[in-house]
Amino acid sequence: MTVPILTSRRLEQLPGVRHAFFTRQGGVSTGIYDSLNVGRGSQDAAAAVEENRRRVAEAMGVEPGALLSCYQTHSTLVRVAEGPWGDQRPEGDAIVTATPGLACGALTADCAPVLLADPQARVVASVHAGWKGALDGVVASAVSAMCAAGARPGDIVAVVGPCIGPASYEVGMEFVERFLAHDAGSEHFFYPTDAEGKARFDLPGFVLWRLEQAGVNNCEWIGHDTCAEEDRFFSNRRAFKRGEPDYGRLISAIALN
Repeated sequence: MTVPILTSRRLEQLPGVRHAFFTRQGGVSTGIYDSLNVGRGSQDAAAAVEENRRRVAEAMGVEPGALLSCYQTHSTLVRVAEGPWGDQRPEGDAIVTATPGLACGALTADCAPVLLADPQARVVASVHAGWKGALDGVVASAVSAMCAAGARPGDIVAVVGPCIGPASYEVGMEFVERFLAHDAGSEHFFYPTDAEGKARFDLPGFVLWRLEQAGVNNCEWIGHDTCAEEDRFFSNRRAFKRGEPDYGRLISAIALN
């Protein structure tokens, strides 16, 4: 069956680059993982996860072993890929490649996936940007690694995919204070709420700010709140609120032709 995807017009217009923000639809997993769960770290049946990953690889036009994803730890660690990883899951939260036929993937379930491409230098990257990684600098680390491979910030196009939106992301004041102490200007990404001692955090807006700070001005968020849109997306926060034991993982991927 055809696996549903979301795309960005900005990335679609780039020659020699293909990308996709995959939803939870089009896979074989069941129950709380219904249906395109690609998370090897989940408690889903391994065979189902591998079939889902095979479908994603097919949709991306790469071999299953060339669909790259990391063991993500909310770090700023970037992996540079020169060949297929197969079943390996090196630790990291961003992948950069200049090798055609490799799909750089970012797994998310509320965190922000970021896909980046410099069509002139022919370098692409994927980033897993949760609040911690975004705050600590994973976006800048990925851009630096792309530049080391020949890219230029002014030529990079970056797109933030579906993630938890401000309306769903309520946080405590200690969370807000951590950001304000780290970066002047962070206050622009927090909004008041009716609950005392709470605020709402604009994760996609913050990630776009991080991209701009790294010199990448050609960037956008394609929208979609993963926590609110249950039929389309997995959500860690939604699963936690319901007391569910686990949750599926989405994948966003980018590759060079």
